[in-house]
Amino acid sequence: MWSEIHRGENIDGKQISISNPPLHKRWVPEGYGPAISFPFTNPDEFISRHEAPPLREKFFHFSSEFVARLKVKANEESNTEIISFFQALSALVWRSIIRANHLPHNQQTNCRLAMSNRPRLHPPLPETYFGNSIHAVTAATTIGELLENYLGWAALMLNQSVADYIDDAVYGFLKGWLLSRSMPPFSTFINCNDVFIGSSTRFNMYGSEFGQGKALAVRSGSANTFGGKVSACLGYEGG
Repeated sequence: MWSEIHRGENIDGKQISISNPPLHKRWVPEGYGPAISFPFTNPDEFISRHEAPPLREKFFHFSSEFVARLKVKANEESNTEIISFFQALSALVWRSIIRANHLPHNQQTNCRLAMSNRPRLHPPLPETYFGNSIHAVTAATTIGELLENYLGWAALMLNQSVADYIDDAVYGFLKGWLLSRSMPPFSTFINCNDVFIGSSTRFNMYGSEFGQGKALAVRSGSANTFGGKVSACLGYEGG
């Protein structure tokens, strides 16, 4: 929206309309609200100063052709056609990170995918809802099973986790959270056995610009960097 406003001011001096005006009306589950109170008396109880961990980020680039072959491979191995490009690539990243960590095979590993609640609620929240209505779905197995089985096996687990995340699952989490209303730091949701994949190819990260041309690269700040965290972004060339 900010990019559209900026670019609109330079078109013959006329302001263009916003293609996706934000919806500011707050949504809370039926039977709750309109306001939700928190069991805190001081901000220090739920806000902590972030210290960037001593980690080195790695950047990997996957071509459209490679990801297409990966999707075919995952579906053939699982004898299905339901595994998506993103799920196949996520399975590859999950297995690669866990293999590189050389962890005991009897331990559990989780792959978590950040999910939008908007289309999964009934009725659905508009895509322009101005708020973070997100959660994460989890595929869980042992490290031994993950590495001993094939790519398609892991990708199918992720596909099933996404398929199971429907209206009932969203409300189940929300109602459980409303009973405890805790606010743990984001980094506590993951450990060295886990992989958390955020962002998506659905976000046009290179589409917004402010008079300096298309961005050269997409990067994440240190607050979004911890062991096992993956940010997946659409490539520079698109597609």
